[in-house]
Amino acid sequence: MSFLACLTVGSVSVVNDAANDWTNDLVREVTVQIRPADGINMMQEIEKTLALVQEFSGVGGARALSNEETGDLLQPWLGAGLSLEELPIPRLILVEINEPALFNLAEMKEQVEKDIRAATVDDHRLWTRQLSAMANGVVVGGLVILVLVLFSMVLSVVFATRAAMSGNKDVVEVLHFVGAEDRFIAGEFQRHFLVLGLKGGVIGGAVACLCFFVFGLLGGSDAFGFGGGQLQALIGPFSVGAPGYFGVLAIVFLVAVLTALTSRLAVHSHLAEID
Repeated sequence: MSFLACLTVGSVSVVNDAANDWTNDLVREVTVQIRPADGINMMQEIEKTLALVQEFSGVGGARALSNEETGDLLQPWLGAGLSLEELPIPRLILVEINEPALFNLAEMKEQVEKDIRAATVDDHRLWTRQLSAMANGVVVGGLVILVLVLFSMVLSVVFATRAAMSGNKDVVEVLHFVGAEDRFIAGEFQRHFLVLGLKGGVIGGAVACLCFFVFGLLGGSDAFGFGGGQLQALIGPFSVGAPGYFGVLAIVFLVAVLTALTSRLAVHSHLAEID
């Protein structure tokens, strides 16, 4: 259970970091699309657009996608060897925003669509919202799984504590009836289960970290087939950052504490039944 909890924390960390990277990239980039139309010289319109967008404050640079880059984007749908001159394919211009505070998107959108025929400006807000929603959903789902795993662990500790007390029933009852305080008896069980919980947490966390390392090594290969390649394209290389490893340490500590506290409460409950 410690392993599953640590694995959940690391996976959520990877997806959340990837979504944040995507969001930051999209926020700092604006795309201008120039659609083919009658009477339009595409190359002239591209040059005109490049000169226009770089006049706005906050813009760090702009470039048009080359024929090769445009062909690569369309290859999954139209195949290789496309002749862009023979097809009515829109051309894209990527505008890099290096100072978002100074950049006025509404002004650029109005000016570009006014001066450039068949041009539209996209700031990727829809993609940003979708990525944020996806990341939040993954985080919430991960927290729910984590709570369920920890709850299952607590129940397991309760049953294990009761089993241990049943196995030492005579000793516990003798100690109780000769005057040993409940906190002394509970402390003995708590110490025992604290060590067990700490061992289990460390082993589970270490195995989870090993899995993260192996997944990171295999992330750049074709070991996971087509589906793995698609996943890598979405979230990038499987690399758990510092927050993920700190989360693993927190889970190890939490498992040990929960195990000790649960066993103590179970002992007190059992001794109350004896009374």
